[in-house]
Amino acid sequence: MVGGGNTLSMLAVWRAHGVDAALRAAWEAGVVLTGGSAGALAWFECGTTDSFHLDKMEPIHDGLGFLAGSHCPHYDGETQRRPLYHSLIAGGFPAGVAIDDDTAVHYVNTGIDEVVSAREGATAYRVETGPDGAVVETPLSARQLV
Repeated sequence: MVGGGNTLSMLAVWRAHGVDAALRAAWEAGVVLTGGSAGALAWFECGTTDSFHLDKMEPIHDGLGFLAGSHCPHYDGETQRRPLYHSLIAGGFPAGVAIDDDTAVHYVNTGIDEVVSAREGATAYRVETGPDGAVVETPLSARQLV
């Protein structure tokens, strides 16, 4: 379980000490890996973060890449996230998964198995460009836990 925090710093420390390689070996051996916020973003190739400046969201391009594409945590919880993510996707950033606060996405291997939510109305979304180049946000069905 990897908690939230500064994704940029976390990845740098992991890489400096070989934790990234140990996590990959664990993942390839079938160990369940989980995390929230920065701890979820780390598993993807790229995503959105405030790691560079606390008052500004920016893309991060060097996640661990266990899961293909991009990730945007706090999709409904931080006002800069959704517009930045849409702008990045429109500009060629890899398509990906955005997750509202109080929501989790369960992957089996590299595919989404289930979305669960602890709050009514909260879910996850597939965000990508459509055939016309416009950003398409597709809500994923979430099972409410409470």
